Amino acid sequence: MTSGTSWAIRTAAVFTALVASAACAAGPAGSAKEGKPAAEPSAKPSPARPQGPSGATPRPGEVGRIPKTADGLPPVVSSIPTTRKVVFLTIDDGWEQDPGFLAQVRDRRVPITAFVTRDAVEARGATDPTAQGGRFLGAGKWGYMRDLRDAGSPIENHTLTHPNLVTLGYEGQRAEICGASTVIRKQTGRAPTLLRPPFGNQNSLTRRAAKSCGIDALLLWTATVQPGGKIAYQVPDKKLRPGDVLLLHFRPNLSKDFRILVDKIERRGFELGNLEAYLKAALR
Repeated sequence: MTSGTSWAIRTAAVFTALVASAACAAGPAGSAKEGKPAAEPSAKPSPARPQGPSGATPRPGEVGRIPKTADGLPPVVSSIPTTRKVVFLTIDDGWEQDPGFLAQVRDRRVPITAFVTRDAVEARGATDPTAQGGRFLGAGKWGYMRDLRDAGSPIENHTLTHPNLVTLGYEGQRAEICGASTVIRKQTGRAPTLLRPPFGNQNSLTRRAAKSCGIDALLLWTATVQPGGKIAYQVPDKKLRPGDVLLLHFRPNLSKDFRILVDKIERRGFELGNLEAYLKAALR
């Protein structure tokens, strides 16, 4: 063997050893991309989003009972009987489908119950004057309401076309209420159990029709939320009270106004309650 041949053999052996060493250090084939370290086996998964109902739920014995009606028809409820500093958020119609509002409800786990009108959700006919000027009128339609449902907000009944129900007879009222329940069940997979009559107007025919449509209670309110997140009270002292039900609307600047409102309520020492849980306790 010549010295040149011996040198070539030694060089090849060294190169082979280096390649084998690098392969061992890299681990099994496909375990890491070129130029990137393999994932640490001890890496922790991202924390799961909290589960269960959003908002404060009633403590044992906290909630007073809403008496059953003498006529057996659904009761008309304006507030929840409790002394705990808890209030309840509701929102009506469905015109302005603001993604920023949806994100707050989902990410901050804000409990709010939506009372929707078919014509508003689907942006049919003449727009409510108070909803004009919005950027998201009917933007997502029922898909938006399903997203709101998935974020934890029950979708309840506010009629098909938003009429003044007391101007209608029994069959007319029933068509509005049952028709809305049918649409909501088809679109969200759940039939409503609550009705908010448009303008808060209702009579015994409304309650009869509501019962025939599977409604358990008519829900009114004790305060309304105006542009800028301002609260318009229906009591002389202009203060939040335990058990208050606040009414908002799907209107322009909803995302900003909602953030202001939630922060204001929390600064005043009130919790946001889970309406579904409280009503279940009160109507037991």
